[in-house]
Amino acid sequence: MALYKRGTTYWFRFYWNKKCIQKSTKIRVGTKKSLSTAKNIEAARRMALANGEVGILERKPAPVLKDFAQRFLDNAAIGRRQAPRETTLAFYAHRLKKILEYEPLATARLDKITPELLERYIKQRLPKVSPACINRDLATIRRLLHVAWELDVITRIPKITLLQGERERDFVLSPAQEQTYMEFAPQPLNDLSRLMLGTGLRVGETITLQWPNIHLEPVNGAKFGYLHVQDGKSRNAKRNVPLTPDVRAMLETRKATATGLWVFSNGEGIGPLSGSTVSHQHTELRRKLKFPEGFVVHSFRHTMLTRLGASGTDVFTIKKLAGHSSVTVSEKYAHPTPESLERAFERLEDYNARAVKSLPEGAKLLTVTTNPATVSEGQTSASGQAV
Repeated sequence: MALYKRGTTYWFRFYWNKKCIQKSTKIRVGTKKSLSTAKNIEAARRMALANGEVGILERKPAPVLKDFAQRFLDNAAIGRRQAPRETTLAFYAHRLKKILEYEPLATARLDKITPELLERYIKQRLPKVSPACINRDLATIRRLLHVAWELDVITRIPKITLLQGERERDFVLSPAQEQTYMEFAPQPLNDLSRLMLGTGLRVGETITLQWPNIHLEPVNGAKFGYLHVQDGKSRNAKRNVPLTPDVRAMLETRKATATGLWVFSNGEGIGPLSGSTVSHQHTELRRKLKFPEGFVVHSFRHTMLTRLGASGTDVFTIKKLAGHSSVTVSEKYAHPTPESLERAFERLEDYNARAVKSLPEGAKLLTVTTNPATVSEGQTSASGQAV
């Protein structure tokens, strides 16, 4: 037996490839159970050495969360499909700072982060912050663990379920509210909100818009000019969005007095307008007009996309115009009504009528006059099939 007693604990000692392997099992001498446990530890060590000979190396212990955090941020900075935005990196850094304040989670090994541990984290955070804030923390932890799995630091990712009850930003501006808002909105909030209502751009896409990406004149037979979004929240954010006459007129007016690259520049004209400036202007005006608290700057985009859906725009067009990551996100804006269903059939009838008109006269005659129900036995239908 390779096991032996040394002091009050069991040790093992054997030779492997002419090398002496000697180590404590850290099991105290005493009962039959402790002896059995020590034997299992020795056997596991032999198995690990055998696996190493065939390329199955012993896995290193997973690091604790606070030690892996910087590696995660470095990995996020590199990006896989495209370079990440600075706001994304700042978001991860801010969320991790809050997460690491909870010591049991900060000192937990990555492979020991369980739903039970996350439940304790949620309970101590929930009285202080909203479900939405906690969900952002959970999403960051989930992303970090996914990166750890990709780097082969852990072998599995625990299931992380987001909290229910997160308030959705679903306020839609009515035409009357829009008219009132525009009457009192100061600049640059007035023009910025008109642009979002006319194009459905995100707040970040709007404030970083540059004049070289604005094309006021139509090209290639199009009816409208367009603006080009270079990047954004997802890889699908890169897109061209047509300009309505109202948006085009507003942009023409701004361009006449523009002095820099940015459509909405900061006070010094050397950079984009701050998102906090827009938010503060909007909040002050919303309170003055006594509009609902759910009316945020993002509501302009939500309103435009909702109006697109109500007008009968299909979900794939909404996805393209909005820069959504999938049609699943766009589906909430497409709500078929009886009127939209009838319009769909009207368009189908119009399409079929135009298709018939484009046929040669002989084929058109067969299509209109031949009815399979009236063709007697032995005759052929318009398609040439015997009946």
